Amino acid sequence: MSDFSEGLVERYVRAGAGFAARLREVRPGQWNAATPCPDWDVRQLVNHMTRGNLGYLGLLRGGAGADFLRLREADALGGDPVGAYQRSVGDCAEAFSAPGALDRVLDYPLGEVTGRQALAVRTADSVVHTWDLARAVGADDRLDGELVDWIRRFLDDIYAGLAETPVSAGPATTHRFFAAPDGRGPGPGASAQDLLLHRMGRRPWPATGRITPSR
Repeated sequence: MSDFSEGLVERYVRAGAGFAARLREVRPGQWNAATPCPDWDVRQLVNHMTRGNLGYLGLLRGGAGADFLRLREADALGGDPVGAYQRSVGDCAEAFSAPGALDRVLDYPLGEVTGRQALAVRTADSVVHTWDLARAVGADDRLDGELVDWIRRFLDDIYAGLAETPVSAGPATTHRFFAAPDGRGPGPGASAQDLLLHRMGRRPWPATGRITPSR
């Protein structure tokens, strides 16, 4: 029986490549443009993605979850956002490809996880934020269909045991890390991509308004 970790590093790299493709389409005047995540403009979203990759790399190297949170908003882009993001993906992929890396237990802020679960979370996050960036800059927002199907198939496994998940519900949920699912739901005949985006708190934007960010 297959599980979500089969080909995981390769999927992470593919997800990163999809984000990078949209990132290269950002025009000079769009770095301050709004995104579907109301707390972030385009540069802040790209920084979130880059800093997140570096944060996961830090956890894999023995860093603490508290440091992960403390550095989440620190600038990681400098004067080369595209290069900084691409380097962060490469460094993270190389580190998680090392022998034993996927079995290592990491001090993730939402609960201890193995390296494989952490990288699966990171991959899913990268795919969804690719849509956010595409929508913000007017790029192609069609996501990699195989990655969409993989996330939908293993969504519960990817986020199992975490204190908060993309589909968390109830009064105890803060949605500090993930957006709340849009309760209205997609219409009949919705695509696999739309169904996933709905579960991850997305809906067509800007036509129906902005949403709480998925972090």
